[in-house]
Amino acid sequence: MRNALGLLLASHLCCSPMHAAENPISVDVGLGDITINKVPFLIAADNGIYERNGLDIHQFISPRAAELARRSGVFVPRETVRENSDAAPILVGGASPSIYGAVYSGGIDRVVLASLENVVKGHIIASPDIHTIDDLRGKRFGFSNVGRAGHIGWLSFAREMGWTQGSDFTLVERANTISDILEGRADATTASAVLVALAPEAGLNDIVDLQDYALAFAGSGINAERSWLAGNRDIAARFVKSAVEAIALMKTERAAFDASVSKWLNITDTPTLNSMYAAALGFPERPYPSVDGIGIIMEIYDTPEMRAHSAEDFYDSSFIEELERSGALDALYR
Repeated sequence: MRNALGLLLASHLCCSPMHAAENPISVDVGLGDITINKVPFLIAADNGIYERNGLDIHQFISPRAAELARRSGVFVPRETVRENSDAAPILVGGASPSIYGAVYSGGIDRVVLASLENVVKGHIIASPDIHTIDDLRGKRFGFSNVGRAGHIGWLSFAREMGWTQGSDFTLVERANTISDILEGRADATTASAVLVALAPEAGLNDIVDLQDYALAFAGSGINAERSWLAGNRDIAARFVKSAVEAIALMKTERAAFDASVSKWLNITDTPTLNSMYAAALGFPERPYPSVDGIGIIMEIYDTPEMRAHSAEDFYDSSFIEELERSGALDALYR
């Protein structure tokens, strides 16, 4: 996952070709961070899916995401990093940080159009001296920021275990990389398939697959700025359609997945690709917004500010509904 990422990101992240549509619509998209959840959007760019849907998509990574990637061994070139990339009208990322930010800190008000994760899917990776779930008790759990996926994941897992924050575990903010564990800032963190693949090389242990617990979650997906969406529903529909087409291509043609992961992440060994592909196959064919997951967010951050909203304020399932109604989703898997 190292130097080859530079050339790939320079050619595939910043710009996409425009030859397949006469007047493609240019749209900036924030990819947030580097996780397996972003692979369908790389596949869409690599295989001309955006262009076939009349879009000229420019995908960028935020400076903070680039720094976190660097601390886990992935070096993102400067030309693919954009300040305020998370302010793009379409953001591919978790629903929880968008909802938390909008409610509590005046962040961009976004609507969830599709969810690729309806349950917590990360693994817990931990320092070499931790081998079991029982060993996690009393330890320091690293996460990125309050409201983000790792925070929700830890709190949901702790609730499942019956653990109490403070007595059974401690949460450590901004400590969610491999380096944070190796340098002693945290004992464990939640990790996507990318970091799970890197963990053994770093001497870390993969303790548990959180997906086994079926914890409801509104994870990574397509989020559109509410004010932008009001005047650009056709563009949003094209983007959602592109995403479901890319998921279908990934699931029906393994080579498309291998090609994009090899280019983006410089991962080419068969066992690692097989492990990552098994995780990617869990992406839903019908990625409706995770209503149950949004409910969990509202439960965990239960305050008067959050209670002023209903779950319906935060999602719009009409884009997936229309694709299903038209038969387009079924046609992708025939």
